[in-house]
Amino acid sequence: MTYLETAAQFYSEVAQTPQVGLCCVQSTPLQLPGLKISLEMQQMNYGCGTTVHPTELANEPTVLYVGIGGGLEALQFSYFSRRPGAVIAVDPVSEMREAAARNLEIAAKENPWFDTSFVEIREGDAFNLPIADASVDVVAQNCLFNIFEPEDLTRALQEAYRVLKPRGRLQMSDPIATRRVPQHLRQDERLRAMCLSGALTYEDYVERIINAGFGQVEIRTRRPYRLLDSHTYNLQEHLLLESLDSVAFKVPIPDDGACVFTGKTAIYAGAESFFDDNAGHILQQGIPAAVCDKTAANLAAFMPEKIIITDSTWHYDGGGCC
Repeated sequence: MTYLETAAQFYSEVAQTPQVGLCCVQSTPLQLPGLKISLEMQQMNYGCGTTVHPTELANEPTVLYVGIGGGLEALQFSYFSRRPGAVIAVDPVSEMREAAARNLEIAAKENPWFDTSFVEIREGDAFNLPIADASVDVVAQNCLFNIFEPEDLTRALQEAYRVLKPRGRLQMSDPIATRRVPQHLRQDERLRAMCLSGALTYEDYVERIINAGFGQVEIRTRRPYRLLDSHTYNLQEHLLLESLDSVAFKVPIPDDGACVFTGKTAIYAGAESFFDDNAGHILQQGIPAAVCDKTAANLAAFMPEKIIITDSTWHYDGGGCC
């Protein structure tokens, strides 16, 4: 049995018998006015973070959700796009599709604004999305891509890039590892299906996003997720996994490299009222300005005695400069 078959079997099991906390550390559902989430849907909230960022969802975008789970985030996305077919949810596991459909029927009864036509459920997988090129505004996945082997992750990222419109957004939440996961854990197909052993390091994860063609990556949240203790998992020392929420934009990669925002700021501490590097960056004296990591490094090297670069906060929601 391949690791993908093991994952399909695992999610078939948890679709039929929800097992709270078995797969992922469950996140608290986003609270929105007038949105009621049933207990059944909450019990199938297997995501490790969230992909629903309200500031990204103006103008009723068309959303492709990969790996429907219990339907929770598909419902949340439809809150912002209240029209038939606004959310397309793709999943290869029939039991999961059926469970999500039942949960959305319950949601329609409990939420007067929601109609099940808002979410179209399709059979399909992340490697062959049943969607036309450049046809959706948002692609989202929560705690799915980390299951894939690295080469399959690259395929999934390329598929997401294909179906996104120009300037479209890939919104993801995945576990990452604070150091490389040992091979004996990576080869454990059950642990991989449980989102515990397939995680890449932050650097490897972001690099694969950029290599798929995304020119800008923004980190929304990075926080502790799960500890793999040395005794249980046969490790020389404990291994911490983290949960990373990110948004990657389908924009051209600049000649000097992609822009990755992690919450860094640049502060001009010179005697003048402002600093202009003649490359599009103007810093007002004493006022922090959000910058991407690439620009932060360039400014620090250009004038280290007069420009202070703050550490990554691992939270960024716009307004910066690259």
